[in-house]
Amino acid sequence: MKKLQVKTNHVALVFNQGELKKVYSTGQYWLWGQKEVVEYNIAELFPMRRDMDALLKKEQLRARLEIVDVLDHEVVLVYKNKVFYTALAAGRYIYWKEAQIYSFERYSTDELKVASSISRTIRGKGNMPQFLRMYTVGANEKGLLFIDEQFQVILNAGDYCYWKNAIKVQMIFVDVRQQTIDMNGQEMLTKDKVQLRINFNIVYQISDLLRAYVENKEAEKQMYNAIQLRLREKIGRMSFDELMENKENVSHAILEGAQEEVAALGITLKACGIKDIILPGDIREIMNQVLIAEKKAQANMITRREETAATRSLLNTAKLMEENEMLLRLKEMEYIEKIADKVGEISLAGGGNVLKQLKEVFG
Repeated sequence: MKKLQVKTNHVALVFNQGELKKVYSTGQYWLWGQKEVVEYNIAELFPMRRDMDALLKKEQLRARLEIVDVLDHEVVLVYKNKVFYTALAAGRYIYWKEAQIYSFERYSTDELKVASSISRTIRGKGNMPQFLRMYTVGANEKGLLFIDEQFQVILNAGDYCYWKNAIKVQMIFVDVRQQTIDMNGQEMLTKDKVQLRINFNIVYQISDLLRAYVENKEAEKQMYNAIQLRLREKIGRMSFDELMENKENVSHAILEGAQEEVAALGITLKACGIKDIILPGDIREIMNQVLIAEKKAQANMITRREETAATRSLLNTAKLMEENEMLLRLKEMEYIEKIADKVGEISLAGGGNVLKQLKEVFG
């Protein structure tokens, strides 16, 4: 005989030669003979045993257990003390009824959409993400939902949740704000065979999501190619000098010509323009020489114009002084004053007429 002490919140199974004989709750007991005792915590999941089916045939044990069978197309949510604990996939799970702390919610995953009764806080807890497909459409986005390769609906900003099952789900996120693309390093030939590299900029906005992402494939790439071809065509019909003089007109012509074609892709073309024209080294050197020559010619022209104006002014002054003797005397006195400013000392000889000597000095 031996003493059996079953702890609080525990259950003891007593076996005799592998056969379940008795189930004991918390307390003290005396056992006769050679018995095998297995003790379980009723707050924990009952572990699966090889002889599980045989044990469940014992009514004294089965009455104490909560058997949860989850089918292939189901998910069971387990709450412990009314707080989400875990999610159960297909299989058999056994809990102790005596614990009275577990509750269960059963959901079918045959339907794609997750029931609203499963709150957002639960969807991200524990092992729930392995059963769910969760998508978030941003504030500046639209979502295109495809189910089994078929377009279903356009989704606005928000969170969306679907069960993971055999149904194929695809979500395409589209930024509906105004966007820009840089077409850099486009190598082109002008009509007079000058090779250039052009950086071109495109400003656009997705306006029709169905056209852009359902009726067309890679709409933005198609837009890029269409504008690139128009740019090459336009540059190829212009000489280098025409291009340098009419860059703004080129951008405007491409914008007007491509708008209708791009609109068929579900895209609104807002603006486009040439950012940079990069010349080969030899062409750049020639252009610098032309610029220097032009600036020198402009400088020479300005110099000649100033010299002509100065000569004309002197001629007008001479004519006035010729006609007016008093003006001539005033001019003489002006120059005498300027000369006197440069004179540090004047020596006068004898007692002659001082004014006459000064006149002779300055004369």
